[in-house]
Amino acid sequence: MRIYAVASTCALLITANALSQTTFHGSNSRTGVFDSPGPSLLHGLQWRFKTGGPVIASPAIANGVLFIGSSDGVFYAIDENTGQQKWKVTLTDPISSSPAVADNLVYFLSYDGVFYALTADSGEIKWRFATGGEHRFEAKGIHGLTPATQDIADPMDLFLSSPAVDHNRVYFGSSDGHIYALNATSGVLLWSFETADVVHASPAVVNGTVYIGSWDSYLYSLDAETGQERWRFKSGEDPVLHNQVGFQSSPAVADGVVYVGCRDGHVYAIDARTGKKKWDYSTSQSWVNGTPAVQGDVVYVGTSDTQRFQALDAKTGRLRYVVDAHGLVFGSAAIAGELVYFGAFNGRVYALEKVSGKLVWMFQTDGARNDALKVLSLNGDTDGAVLAPMFHNFLDMTVFLYKVFSVGAVVSSPIVHGGSIYIGSADGNVYSLH
Repeated sequence: MRIYAVASTCALLITANALSQTTFHGSNSRTGVFDSPGPSLLHGLQWRFKTGGPVIASPAIANGVLFIGSSDGVFYAIDENTGQQKWKVTLTDPISSSPAVADNLVYFLSYDGVFYALTADSGEIKWRFATGGEHRFEAKGIHGLTPATQDIADPMDLFLSSPAVDHNRVYFGSSDGHIYALNATSGVLLWSFETADVVHASPAVVNGTVYIGSWDSYLYSLDAETGQERWRFKSGEDPVLHNQVGFQSSPAVADGVVYVGCRDGHVYAIDARTGKKKWDYSTSQSWVNGTPAVQGDVVYVGTSDTQRFQALDAKTGRLRYVVDAHGLVFGSAAIAGELVYFGAFNGRVYALEKVSGKLVWMFQTDGARNDALKVLSLNGDTDGAVLAPMFHNFLDMTVFLYKVFSVGAVVSSPIVHGGSIYIGSADGNVYSLH
C-alpha cells in the first residue's frame, strides 16, 4: 500500500454544518441518528419529485433545500417544503453518491470519474477533481456467473462513496482504489491513500481519524490530517466466487467502537483505537451493504438474501429482535425519536418501534403500487419465481435488477427533518412523507 501526501495551502479550519441532514447517514460518525422526530403516523405523501432514472443515492438538506443526484446523470436542488425544482446540473453519467453540504458548497462523486463541488444556491460548479475513474467492483466468475474466465462487473454494486467534510477537508473513496482528502474550498489534493481494490464505502470521520472499508477486504483507520495508516482490520475473503467479500457498508462510530457490515456475511464491532475485534454477528452469509445505525446500546442493520432487519446489542452483538423485510435491504436505517425507518427492494418504506421492532406504518412507492411486471406476491414479498433465474450469467442479474427496480426498490437511505421523511426510489422518484 502507498500513501501520497501534498502540503496544504489553506490554514482555515471551517467545520461542516453540524445539522444531521447535511451528510450521508446523519453525521460524519455515520450513526444514522437524526435530531428531530419523524412521523409516528403516516399522514401521507407530502410531495414526489420525478427524475429521469432510478434514485440510488440518499438526499441531503440544508437551508430548506434538498439535494440529490439521480441515475439520469442530473444533480437536483429541490425545495424541501413544496417539492419544486430550484435548479439542476446535467452531467454525463449516473450519480449514486450521496451529497454532503457545508459552507454553501455541495459535494458528490459521479460515475464520470469526477468529484464535484457545486454552489448550494445556484448549482454553479465551483471546482472539480478527476479521480482515476469510477466503475463497479469486478472479478472473474463473480457470484459464479459465466463465463468464469471473464472479468464481470457486479450489477449489485450500486453505490459510489459519499463524502464527509471536516475541518475544511473533504474525504471520499474512489473506484481507482484510493481514499482522497481534498481542500474543501479549492479542491486541491491534500493526500491520497492507496488500497488494493475499489473503494465504494463512505468514510466516517471522528476525532481526527478517517474510517473506511475497501473491496480488498480491509477496513482502514487513517490519520485525517496526514493520511497515515493507524491500523487495518481484515474481514473474510472469497477468492473463487468473490461473493462473500468486501466492504460496501460504511462504518458507524459510537462510544469508541466502529460498527460496520460486510459482504462476507457479518456485522463487526471493532475497537476504534486499536482495530481489535470486539464481536461479530453472522448473518448466514447474507450481505450487509447498509451502514449500521447506532443509538445507545442498540445497533440496527438490514441484510440482503435473508431479507431481515435486525436489532443487535451494541456491547455483545447478541440479537435483540429480527423483522422480516419482505425484500432485500441494501440501504441504511434512520433513527428519529422513538422510531427507526428503512426501505427495501420490495418498494416499501417501513417505520418500526425502535425498542420492540413492532411495525408502526408502511409506505409503498408508486412502482410497488403499480407492480407492472407482477414482481410482488399478495403479501408484498418479492416473488422468487418471477425474479428467477438470478445467478446464471450477467444478463440474468441485470434482468433481476430491472425487475426489482420496476417496483420502485428502495436502496436510498431515508433522512428525517422537520417531522418529514425524504427518500429516493428506483422508480425515479424522490418522496417526501409526513
